[in-house]
Amino acid sequence: MNRLLFLAIIVLVGGLVASLSLFNDQLANAGSTKKIQFTQTVTSTQDPGIGHNNEQMAIVLPPNSGSIYHGSITYSSSQPVQVVVLHQINKDDSKGQPTWTVDGNTLYAITTIDSNSSGGSLDFTGSAIGLHSTNSSQFAATVSVDGWIRVTTPIVTQPATIVSSIENSTIKIPKSTILVQIPMHEGMVNGKTVYYIITDSSNNLVASTISDKQNWTVQVSPVLAHVPVTSYGNIFIFTNGITGNGTRGYQDDVLSFTPTDKQYSPLNKVIEVSWNVGRGPFILNSTKTILDANMTGKVKLTVTDTILNTPEVIWDGGALDVRASKVLSDKTSYLDGQVLGVSVDNMTATFLGHRGWGPDGKTVYYIITAGTPQGPAQTMKILDVPSLSLLGMSARDVYHFTNGLQGAGPFGYQEGISSAQPGDSAYSPICKISIINWNDPKNAKVLENKNDIDYEKSTGDITIQEAIALDKNYILDCPIVNP
Repeated sequence: MNRLLFLAIIVLVGGLVASLSLFNDQLANAGSTKKIQFTQTVTSTQDPGIGHNNEQMAIVLPPNSGSIYHGSITYSSSQPVQVVVLHQINKDDSKGQPTWTVDGNTLYAITTIDSNSSGGSLDFTGSAIGLHSTNSSQFAATVSVDGWIRVTTPIVTQPATIVSSIENSTIKIPKSTILVQIPMHEGMVNGKTVYYIITDSSNNLVASTISDKQNWTVQVSPVLAHVPVTSYGNIFIFTNGITGNGTRGYQDDVLSFTPTDKQYSPLNKVIEVSWNVGRGPFILNSTKTILDANMTGKVKLTVTDTILNTPEVIWDGGALDVRASKVLSDKTSYLDGQVLGVSVDNMTATFLGHRGWGPDGKTVYYIITAGTPQGPAQTMKILDVPSLSLLGMSARDVYHFTNGLQGAGPFGYQEGISSAQPGDSAYSPICKISIINWNDPKNAKVLENKNDIDYEKSTGDITIQEAIALDKNYILDCPIVNP
């Protein structure tokens, strides 16, 4: 393939990208930045690069002199592919690094991400990005791009009309649901055994310590340190005494309540229990026995500022509902339960992980363990936990769509967007649900971040309102997890 054919490909892809609303204003000044957002199917052709005649390439974002792309790409391909990012360089700067060129004059350093996968998501920065196969078989791929183009030279790009071109008004994104296997902990409530998970901590050091011990990431949520005192119970963690499987390596932790108690909350404040010299130790298996031991001087209690998110999975007389169907797809419903399996032998609980977008457009996955009010909770077969209604001011906003582009969201439309994610000071495992309605569904397009929401709201294309059921806010315990 010669250079003219390569240029024809670029023109074709460039025209396609323009029609998918890469720009909504004219880029007339050096250093300007504009949004890129589209979903489209691309088909590969013979790689035009010198020395790549027997390979296939599908250009997603074509080279554009003086411009840099950055953002995220999600793709699903008919066969395993590599993601390639090109970086335009001077010939004198190559110095032995891997390069790609069509004519031997314009040179690109090439970054190859060889995931050997037919789908995935990643962030990128470069002069161009494409999908590549090292064999000669043609492939097709559906790609979603959310990012920006920064023009570093005073080249004028003509304005384009904002158009959403999603086939059949449907958005399909790879891995809209995944399996999330989380280690369980064994504890006690009123002398009975319970099994629970730990997903979040208000204290960074505690989060790190538990993450290392259980080999699964506990997210940091500073917001939890300020939740109302009536919204949590207590978890008693032993700092010495009888060696065991507790959080600190001693006897099992003791929790205040189970979901059968009306005071139950997935949130618990950490109270440290230390045996005084010469006064024990022996097993304490309830809040009452611990308080009695404290009153008689056997143990010392230290109330910390740490709040943990510790949803219970199995308790005396009950357990979270397990889904009947274990098959996952982009049509997997939110309605049939959020747990796919529990193994006491392996001390793991497997949850359904739902895909969404963080406030900056990055992919996040979250699980759902409990909710309120009763109606929506029963619909999703999760625990109805009234105490969650006290946490509206301590929750992150999660936006779900009630019309527009069909997808894997809870109402059958595109996936939701979270106002905060781990690493943000405002991140909380508790979610307050708001709903987005397209005033004219014909104007619907993919929204992938908080800025997208704010822009569409400012234009009057969408209406946002808090989800209300039975005159109460719709609140979930839906921690973002690291799969």
